[in-house]
Amino acid sequence: MLLNRLLLLAGLAATLAAPACTEKPKEAARLPILGERDVRPRADGGPADTVFAAVPRFRLVDQTGQTLTNQSFAGRAYVADFFFATCPGICPKMQGELLKVYRQFEKDPRVVFLSHTIDPAHDSIPVLKDYAQRLGIADASRWHFATTGAHGEPTARDTVFQLARAYFTAAQPDKEAPGGFAHNGTFALVDDQGHIRGLYDSLNPTEVARLQKELPVLLAEIDARKKGVAGR
Repeated sequence: MLLNRLLLLAGLAATLAAPACTEKPKEAARLPILGERDVRPRADGGPADTVFAAVPRFRLVDQTGQTLTNQSFAGRAYVADFFFATCPGICPKMQGELLKVYRQFEKDPRVVFLSHTIDPAHDSIPVLKDYAQRLGIADASRWHFATTGAHGEPTARDTVFQLARAYFTAAQPDKEAPGGFAHNGTFALVDDQGHIRGLYDSLNPTEVARLQKELPVLLAEIDARKKGVAGR
């Protein structure tokens, strides 16, 4: 009896001394940062810095005549695409799908939309304004329809094609294509620091639904980053 009691007490003591078994908290979901990255050694010998690809510097004008730069979107997520107003092909379908996403986040100031015309010679500011109105976009501050050509640059069309490539979107003149331009229907999701975090085929409903699900994931990351900065 005494032996059994001693064994019982020893087992109880071991149980109390053992560290509690707790599950590690799950890390918050994060979307990948797309594009090339550069690892740069630090002068102070500390851990190397990883510099991620970002959307290059741009200067656009939207349907209200407002000048847009990268800084115009700092601190917010935005969805970008490329279209042209006279497109008889995929553009109406594209913008209809993007309109679904816009309606979901219409009241959320953390999300903005940016549609670039690939036909700046035709799509003037009045044309873009009319296009936005026909789509039902009353608040130009939430969805910008923008051109590279309003500043008078002679290479405006080439500039927008270069910008499209930076967003991993194909766009180019093509006499054989409907409307004279060939382009795909990619939506690009960009974070508050200008990094591209997702690419989606606008002609695939499953892909559009994925964008709708992943946008809140990115917003949660942005909110956490802002809180971290505020807490320092």
